[in-house]
Amino acid sequence: MRGAAKLAVPVRRTLERMGAYHGTIEGRAGKLRLDFNENTVGCSPAVRAALARMTRQDVAMYPEYQAATRRLAQFFGVRPAELLLTNGVDEGLRLVFDAFVDPGSRVLLAEPTFVMYRFYAALAGAKVTALRYDGAMRFPVEKVLDALGRRPRVLFIANPNNPTGTLVGKSALGRILKAAPRTLVVVDEAYFEFSGLTVLPWIRRHANLVVTRTFSKAAGLAGLRLGCVIAHRAVIDVLRKACSPFPVNTAALVAAEAATRDVRYIRNYVREIRDGRRELEQALMRLAIPFFPSAANFLLVDFGSHAPRLLANLARQGILLRDRRSDFNRVGYVRITLGTRAQTRRLIGAIEKSW
Repeated sequence: MRGAAKLAVPVRRTLERMGAYHGTIEGRAGKLRLDFNENTVGCSPAVRAALARMTRQDVAMYPEYQAATRRLAQFFGVRPAELLLTNGVDEGLRLVFDAFVDPGSRVLLAEPTFVMYRFYAALAGAKVTALRYDGAMRFPVEKVLDALGRRPRVLFIANPNNPTGTLVGKSALGRILKAAPRTLVVVDEAYFEFSGLTVLPWIRRHANLVVTRTFSKAAGLAGLRLGCVIAHRAVIDVLRKACSPFPVNTAALVAAEAATRDVRYIRNYVREIRDGRRELEQALMRLAIPFFPSAANFLLVDFGSHAPRLLANLARQGILLRDRRSDFNRVGYVRITLGTRAQTRRLIGAIEKSW
């Protein structure tokens, strides 16, 4: 058998050194998907109805963003000039690198965290200063403040953090922003609906603050890919220069507008998830299984040496969890997406039988 053909065209050096990113595992439909922090019941019926009203002409036309941006900006309580719609938050993060990060410039983050920060840093040829969450999964505030003295180009903070579920409080965030006048501070609020903590109103006070939001989690639109980058208009103006002409598809715009008109659905779902989280925490305490308090729609659990066998047993029952051993260099750490109370009880029963 012949090997893979070798390209005659040179590949970028940064890309040659990178490994491929392995995303979602295929074949998850019909299973209890507690592995990728998605909405576990689906989008609002209002979203399905809005999509059904799309015409053939709507699908045939290139997207128009002005009206949708205006309505979504009103939903977030910002001006249209302070909002940029992107093909998921991932594209928004890539725009930050394209617009603000030169090869060789420094990027600051605290790990374990959302893997795409490091992925895009590697792709951009940036130097990464990576601090660590401590054993209690607390954000290293003092070390970050010290590192900001070296003026990294961008600091990324997932809040709540993925995969730890922990929060950086407003007081600490205020100190960080004050210490970072020459650094762009990106606060990724993908799980805001579950935590309730936001620094979105600060974008006019801090011109170096970028807040990202997504419709992939609480709103259940992960399959349509819509992210929002919200910042001072001077930052948004720069990001628009790096943005492709049609980054977001029409169906995503229609779905997002419908989702914002049905906030009761999102609130009810968030309430259900919080209730499920309490039930799972109580069950884990009863079984003496360590976990970390979470402000998100997932829980980081330490199953220790039992983790591989437990994950395999649950997978055979159609329950998928996310093995995070690579974040901690040892077996045991598993991230569990929180489902409804009924889904949580199914999971608890399966864990009890497998433990």
